[in-house]
Amino acid sequence: MTELKIEATDSTPLIHFDKNSGTFEIKGKSFPEESRSFYAPAQSWLEDYAKEPNDETLFAFKMEYFNSSSSLIILEILNLLDSIHKAGKKVTISWNYLKIDEDMMEAGEEYAELVSLPFEFHALEETEF
Repeated sequence: MTELKIEATDSTPLIHFDKNSGTFEIKGKSFPEESRSFYAPAQSWLEDYAKEPNDETLFAFKMEYFNSSSSLIILEILNLLDSIHKAGKKVTISWNYLKIDEDMMEAGEEYAELVSLPFEFHALEETEF
């Protein structure tokens, strides 16, 4: 399976998925004009990955900001990862946020309530982000 890497822009996050190295990361700001079309390649890649996932998947979110349409896509991604988890594979979400950003921490907590995936929460300093 080939890796997927979409570089970040001012309004879209870095997306880096690589089954071989075990890298699954969405990082940055997400407020594209068309969230559904921006995230379509990532969702398609994850749907293919779900057919033959690794035994363990650590999926990292390092979001500085996301708008409401991106929020819906993130939930869809989490639901897809949840289906992998329910099929017997180990999937863990690493929710990284700036220590001063309580809203982003709370967003992660709300997502954690909506899926059965284990979440790890990491409050980071700006220099670590």
